[in-house]
Amino acid sequence: MKRCDVTSATIDDFGSQPVAVIGYGNQGRAHALNLRDAGADVLVGQRPGHSFDTAVADDFAPVSVSDAVTAASLIILTLPDERAAEVYAADIEPALKSGHTLGFVHGFNIRYGFINPPQNVDCIMIAPKGPGTLLRSLYVDSRGMPALLAIHQDATGNARRTALAWAAGIGATRAGVVETTFAAETECDLFGEQTVLCGGVTALMKAAFDTLVDAGYEPELAYIECVHELKQVVDLIYEGGISHMRRKISNTAEYGDLTRGPIVVDKSTRARMRQILAEIQDGTFAREWMAETAAGMSRMKQLHDADKTSPIEDAGRAARSLMPWLQGDA
Repeated sequence: MKRCDVTSATIDDFGSQPVAVIGYGNQGRAHALNLRDAGADVLVGQRPGHSFDTAVADDFAPVSVSDAVTAASLIILTLPDERAAEVYAADIEPALKSGHTLGFVHGFNIRYGFINPPQNVDCIMIAPKGPGTLLRSLYVDSRGMPALLAIHQDATGNARRTALAWAAGIGATRAGVVETTFAAETECDLFGEQTVLCGGVTALMKAAFDTLVDAGYEPELAYIECVHELKQVVDLIYEGGISHMRRKISNTAEYGDLTRGPIVVDKSTRARMRQILAEIQDGTFAREWMAETAAGMSRMKQLHDADKTSPIEDAGRAARSLMPWLQGDA
């Protein structure tokens, strides 16, 4: 892991040139607000709709994407992966000029070639390692979120300087900036989401829940033991790592962890993880996802709706009704 020297990073490197943030969703809003608070001249490029109205409520005056690109020197794309290439082709690429800098918060479209910037522009990435809401709240609290930095093209010779100025503007240099590549960021990010953070964790919770319910245990009890209490364990790992978590739990729990965990995640599980990684590396997943979005996300909606009405969700609603301090969906 190569940690960047951020001692000279400053938002002043933007000079008087505006920064365009394209998209005003979770990440876009945080980048725009943080950069503005840091002193940058920020333009928001956003089509009319809910996000447009949110930007107006935050005292921005959103303009068309092409107008934002024309006026700015750094253009930060915070659009969803599946929409970025379409917006780029229609509204960004025609307005690009030599010396512009394209900034990405995730490497997906560059890694898989859905966006191919012209050779006369810089192409950089600053990828905060967390959601935009947390990026914003940490900044307001005078703290920062770590971020990854990558440089795909350095046409001007100033790409790194621009990237570090961007990192400073969103508060990432308060925590730390680690250099990587677009490919490594994308592949590791997708792999983590699919095998652990989203796919792996939810599948494991559902399988454990079903096992207890099938054995005759009450669904609400199964939910509390296999889903609700996960947060407590994850918080301990977040604070100090796996060993820290094991120091905080009971001896019985730790012994079960050390002896039964490898039975659940065995050699066959690791083999399937390697297959998932291979499909990320060779572009199979990316092509599948883009085809799914082009087809209207019918399969994704079907899977989503089936899970939304599953027994584990019913049990969760019943269990959470005992905890009125929780603020999630009913």
